Amino acid sequence: MEVKAISAEDLTFRYGDLTAVDHICFSVGEGEILGFLGPNGAGKSTTIKMLTGQLRPESGTISILGVDIEKSSIDIQAQIGVCFEEKNLYLNMTAVENLSFFASLFGIDNANIEELLQRVGLADRARDRVKNYSKGMQQRLMVARSLVNSPRVLFLDEPTDGLDPVSSQAIRKIIKDEARRGAAVFLTTHDMHEADELSDRVVFLNEGKIYAVDTPENLKLKHGKRSVRVRFKKNGDIGEQVVALDESTTGEQLKSAVNTEGILTIHTEEATLEDIFVEMTGRGL
Repeated sequence: MEVKAISAEDLTFRYGDLTAVDHICFSVGEGEILGFLGPNGAGKSTTIKMLTGQLRPESGTISILGVDIEKSSIDIQAQIGVCFEEKNLYLNMTAVENLSFFASLFGIDNANIEELLQRVGLADRARDRVKNYSKGMQQRLMVARSLVNSPRVLFLDEPTDGLDPVSSQAIRKIIKDEARRGAAVFLTTHDMHEADELSDRVVFLNEGKIYAVDTPENLKLKHGKRSVRVRFKKNGDIGEQVVALDESTTGEQLKSAVNTEGILTIHTEEATLEDIFVEMTGRGL
């Protein structure tokens, strides 16, 4: 029987009268990236805090690497890496000192700190005090810190928040590399493009409830609408025609569209994860 790296059953958590997480179930396999998607206030951060032992669920069970975290949280902590949305670095220490200190907490005295900093693009600022780092640089250091112990399970809470496009792409490559290494990756984000690029499966979470668990491709095929957008220039004006690909008259409409004079571009389009999320929940991100 396959043991899931993360397994959550019937998780529930309330803040007073507010039900932040409402009886949710999901799992993550080894080497899998699960995108946990939803707007602010959906319950993403509460869920990740329960999975990492910071909050105790009111009901439900959590197992990490086949072990109930209620019974063996200390052993499990050595196997996981966590990058929180909130920065909790030692600002008066350098990047090297931050990573070396956290490596020592895991009993690691031979961590390759320089390589980690190289991976997140901070090698040239390795000995600068973190208080002099930008928000984006601190975020990259948080990602590096989560990898100090070569975790088998990696929790990433909005890991590219505040990063420029180049830095974001570098972090996404690291996430893919960690999954290829065999780590299970639990990724919370409200960036649907990022989720689509990275995730093997996604969870749609809204107001504490799960609306869907599936691959991005399956969600698009089941719930999306495919179309072709034709842009053209006529009498000096730019116009366009959108032809749905799933209608009985698609062939005739498409033939008419491509025979239009002054065609500028023809593009196929498919529904985005954001489109499908809005359709399911009635709420955008």
